[in-house]
Amino acid sequence: MTLPEPPPEFDDDFRADLETLLRWRRDVRRFLRDPLDPGLVDRLLDLADLAPSVGNSQPWRFVAVESAAARAAVRANFAAANAEALAAQPDDRRHLYASLKLAGLDRAPVQLAVFTDAGTAQGHGLGRLTMPQTLEHSTAMAVHTLWLAARAAGIGVGWVSILDPEQLCRDLAVPAEWRLTAYLCLGRPQEEHADPELERAGWQPRTGRGRALLRR
Repeated sequence: MTLPEPPPEFDDDFRADLETLLRWRRDVRRFLRDPLDPGLVDRLLDLADLAPSVGNSQPWRFVAVESAAARAAVRANFAAANAEALAAQPDDRRHLYASLKLAGLDRAPVQLAVFTDAGTAQGHGLGRLTMPQTLEHSTAMAVHTLWLAARAAGIGVGWVSILDPEQLCRDLAVPAEWRLTAYLCLGRPQEEHADPELERAGWQPRTGRGRALLRR
C-alpha cells in the first residue's frame, strides 16, 4: 500500500512571506505595456486550477481576449457602463468618481474574461442544490488563487467590474450556460503601492468592519 505523502511544514519565514504577499496583493490599473511570457501565463492558469471548488466541479472557464475587435468591444462596454455609473453618483461624489482610474484596458498586455459554467456536469451537483451560487464562489476562488500567484511572480492583476455581463457574453460568443464572473487585466505594474488606490484617491479607506464576528 502506498503511504500518503506527508504534508509540508510551513515555517515562520514562510508565514511572514505569505502575510507580505497578502498585504501587497493590489488591484492594479496602471500597467506597463511589456508583453508577458505565454509560458508564465499558462503557469498562472495551472495554479488557478488548484483552487477549491464545490463538489470538485472546477466551473471556471478562462477566455483570452486578444484580438483588436474583441478588446474594442470590451472597451466600448466599459465606457457605456462607466458613463451610467457616473450619472448615478450623487452630486458631491461625481467629480471624484470621474477622476478615478477604474480600468487598465488600454495598456494591460493580457486580458482574461473569466466565466462560471452554470451548466457543468462535473461535480454531479454535489453541494450546490440549495446554494447554486457556490459555483460562482468557486470561480472567485480560482480568480483569487491566480491573483496571488501572479503577485508572487511580480505580475499585477486588475479586476474590471464596470461592464455589462450579458453584452460581454454576446460579444465574446461564449456558450449560453456561461456567466461572467470577472474580467481581469494582467501585466507588470507601472508603479507599486502597499495601500489600495481607492484609498489613496480618497474614495474609501479600509475599515476592518467586514471582519465583525457575531456569536449566536
